[in-house]
Amino acid sequence: MEERLQKLLSAAGVCSRRTAEDYIKAGRVTVNGERARLGVRADPDRDDVRLDGKPLPSGAEPVYLLLNKPRGYVSTLSDEKGRRTAADLVAGCGARVYPVGRLDLDSEGLLLMTNDGALAQRLTHPSRQVEKTYHVWVRGAAEGAAERLSRVRDLEGEAIRPARVETLRRGEGEARLAVTIHEGKNRQVRRMCAACGLEVTRLRRVREHTLVLGSLPPGKWRYLTAEEVAALRGC
Repeated sequence: MEERLQKLLSAAGVCSRRTAEDYIKAGRVTVNGERARLGVRADPDRDDVRLDGKPLPSGAEPVYLLLNKPRGYVSTLSDEKGRRTAADLVAGCGARVYPVGRLDLDSEGLLLMTNDGALAQRLTHPSRQVEKTYHVWVRGAAEGAAERLSRVRDLEGEAIRPARVETLRRGEGEARLAVTIHEGKNRQVRRMCAACGLEVTRLRRVREHTLVLGSLPPGKWRYLTAEEVAALRGC
């Protein structure tokens, strides 16, 4: 739940609310790497709040989940349109966890969820260029599709880094591709395919940094191992 920064600092036991105001004015408090200002609100489970570069103490035990999100679910905790959410699928985990990044309604696959705001911020910050791999089923001019996609450098005037693309299977007018990107721009893979005259019929994320979806069934989740968490923190 979002609270004013003064309340968060006070609740963490680092100072009084009045002192917290002075810290904020002095530029000693950051939220997700940005210098905070008075009036800013943050959620300690989702946001990376720091004082003098150090994370605020937290009494909550960090929880890390890997969810295989099915199509038809939104990657949010609640939805004003009443659609099914990723939070519905992990309701039994015993903690309030947030999605790290997004998978749109029609996409599926690996979705990391956690209450570790610092790790979530690190994985999603553009400067980290965390790799994500998708299996993409497309229809259209399948011959040479991988080569065309790997040459896309611009999306409607927005520059992007080149993707690494591999053909997994190709048939008449259709193909299945593995597309690895280093950014998280809105609907990036779908927009790349559209720019190449390809219609996406299915999109599944299978890897994020060192975390792999594996054989986890759709709609199911599991806790990350200590080794998996350590590898993600090394990004």
